[in-house]
Amino acid sequence: MDNVEDAGGETTESEDAEEFDVDEALSEVGFDADQSVLTRRQAEVLVLRERGVRQSRIASMLGTSRANVSSVESSARRNVEKARETVAFAEALTAPVQVSVDVGTDLYDVPKKVYDACDESGVKVNRTAPELMKIVSDAAGDAIQGREVRESLLVGVTTGGRVQVRRSAE
Repeated sequence: MDNVEDAGGETTESEDAEEFDVDEALSEVGFDADQSVLTRRQAEVLVLRERGVRQSRIASMLGTSRANVSSVESSARRNVEKARETVAFAEALTAPVQVSVDVGTDLYDVPKKVYDACDESGVKVNRTAPELMKIVSDAAGDAIQGREVRESLLVGVTTGGRVQVRRSAE
């Protein structure tokens, strides 16, 4: 078994990774290699890593090197991020409310633009103005500095009221 340090600094033994049933774990989460952007090996590495198994232990289990496990994990995480971005793009395309936020816009003006567009489309957004500003600011990252929008943004609202923020290509 692996020795693991717990929150109090105590060393305890974790579940023996050799006894961990990767196939069962993949089945439990509904992994289907034919439908996934991940290879089976990438999924195996991710499921083990998410269960706290060290890369060196995974390498031993899979009969490969720790460097290879690191590379597989890195590729898997990039693929997951690409899949998330693809889903966000597809949802943005179909969002009934899409508000363009131009460079130079004051962040404090964004909620009114979103509320007005939602009213026109009959879409309900259950967010206060400060919540909307935080969502936009957090999602936009360095595209907003202070209260100023520095890169064009697209704020979408789904029929369910979920707010999505994307940087526009303009």
